[in-house]
Order: sequence, then structure tokens, then C-alpha cells
Amino acid sequence: MQLSSIQKYLVNNKVFPYFFSLAILVFSIYFGISIGTLSIPISTIIDIFGQLFSLSKTDDIDPMVYNIVVSIRMPRVFLAMLVGFSLSIAGSAFQGLLKNPLADPFTLGVSSGASLGAVIVLFLGLSLPFIGRFTLPVLSIIFALLTLFVVLAFTRLIERKMSVETIILTGIIFSSFLGAVISLLIALSGEELRQIVVWLMGSVSMRGWVYVYMILPFTIAGVIILLLNCKELNALSFGEETAQQLGVDVAKRKIMILIGASLLTGSAVAVSGTIGFVGLVIPHITRMIWGPDHYKLLPISMINGGAFLILADLVARTIIAPQELPIGVITAIIGAPVFAFIFFRNSRKR
Repeated sequence: MQLSSIQKYLVNNKVFPYFFSLAILVFSIYFGISIGTLSIPISTIIDIFGQLFSLSKTDDIDPMVYNIVVSIRMPRVFLAMLVGFSLSIAGSAFQGLLKNPLADPFTLGVSSGASLGAVIVLFLGLSLPFIGRFTLPVLSIIFALLTLFVVLAFTRLIERKMSVETIILTGIIFSSFLGAVISLLIALSGEELRQIVVWLMGSVSMRGWVYVYMILPFTIAGVIILLLNCKELNALSFGEETAQQLGVDVAKRKIMILIGASLLTGSAVAVSGTIGFVGLVIPHITRMIWGPDHYKLLPISMINGGAFLILADLVARTIIAPQELPIGVITAIIGAPVFAFIFFRNSRKR
């Protein structure tokens, strides 16, 4: 069997892509929990998971080790996973909707809008009635949605057809403007300066279970919205006219997809800061390997994004230990050359 035949079999196999990606995710979770200043063996991790889920009970676990795993490493790993899930599946949806591999939450200005919302919360120390600790993700999501709709409205004023190129250029313009507003708030900030700057560089360090619970409902809601629109994303990939002929309510579905992707982006930015290239590179690589079918592309991109961000965070906290690098630095160092290579390779094929 030739290599191309093996590759075709693996791509067309309905189970293997999910099994392969899930296996990488499981190993990433293990390495993320195990590796650190104190190495923790897999048997201890399994025992701790057994205790947490009432599957087994043992008194042999060192209380200090248990505390490190449950209170520090597990929430960090699961937060990185959820942020990776959110950014990757949102990037896949944006790329599928706009039919452009350069589309992602950052190029469309959505991340900048979410960042501005989060910076305002940090700058003013806001805590809205009734939602309390959810003020940060809620305002980030609201600003992300507002930015997206302003970008689309401005694009429509420029060009009624709303071509992909115009949408992306408008997104970059608004992203630059919102970045300037964020810089202004940083310049005006006092005691909040360090908190805002550290947050903007992107990190899942010392967040705890509170942040996991904060992002979880938005991740679940956003993922469900996007997965329910896989069929429509497949139809839209052939163009809006073709999708309408196939019975797709294009306007309604576009709004739903944009809302779902903005929910995911806003909540991810709120809990982790700005982490670039995850929503751009991971969906692109997944599409190259497993094909453009969104029934497969969205969930596999999501799983791969979670695994990638766990490993990126692992590198960020171990490469210059005991100091830590912002996770956004690691994703940019890895993501930029990878994307440049993909872009160069695709250009050579034309």
C-alpha cells in the first residue's frame, strides 16, 4: 500500500482522526500535570483522579503532592485546554464562513474588542450586580460581539457585497484602533498597570478553578452553536448563492456562527489574555491533514487546539524555570514560522 493510499485511508476513516487527536490530548494533559519543579508519576496522577471522581480511595498520596496536582496544575491544564478549544474552533468557523485561511479572531478585530472589554473591567475594577465574578467574561463577550458587528456594518457601508478581503482589512483597521485605545488605558493606569500588562501578554498561570468555571459555560454554549452549524458551513464554503440554493438561511446562519465564535473568543480572552496564532494555525494544519469537511474539521481542530495550548503552557513554565514566559510568546514563536511555512508552501503550489 503506497503512502498516498495510507493517507487517504486515514483521512477517510471516521474513527482514526478523533482517536489520534484525543490520544495526543490525553498525553498532553498527563505531561502538563506531571512535569514541573516536582515530577509526579502517572500512577499518582491516576490515584488522584480516582479519588476526585470517587473511583478509588487510597491514603498513600502525599498531601503536598495532592495539593500541587489538584489546586495548581490541574486547573492550569484544564484552563489551557478550554482556551485552546475555544480559540481553535472559533478560528475554524471564521475561516470556513469567510472562505479565507487568514481569517481568525485576531485579524477580524474580535480579540481586540474582547481585550478592550477585559482591560476596562481591570482598569475600573468593575463588578456588575447579579453577575459578580462573571463580569470579566460577560463584558469581554459583549465587546467582542459589538466589535464584530461594527466591522461588518462598516464593511457593508464600503461595499454592499461584503467581500472577504474587505471584511479582513476592516477587521485589521479596527484591531489597530482598539489596540491604541488599550494602550491609552495602560498609559492612564496606575496600580492596575502590572495586572493589565501581564494579562495582555497571555497566561493561564495562577488562575485556579474559578477561571475554569468562568469559561466553561461559554465554551460549551459556543461549541454547541458551531457544531450545530457544520452542515451550513460546508454549504457556505461553496459560496452564499450556492448555499441559498441548497436551502440555507444564509443571513440567519451567518449571525449564529459569528455569535458562537465571538462567545468563544470573548470568554477565552477574558480568562487568559491575548494568545495569538492558535485560532489561525491549528485549524489550517488540521484542514491540511484531515480535509475541509466541517463535521470533522471543527471538533478535531478544537481537540488539537486544546492539546497545543497545554504543551505551549508547559514549555512557557519550564523552559527558563523557575521563571515563566507568557504563553502568548510561545504560541507566537511557534505559530508565526509554521504559518509562514504553510503560506510559502501554498504560494508555491499556485
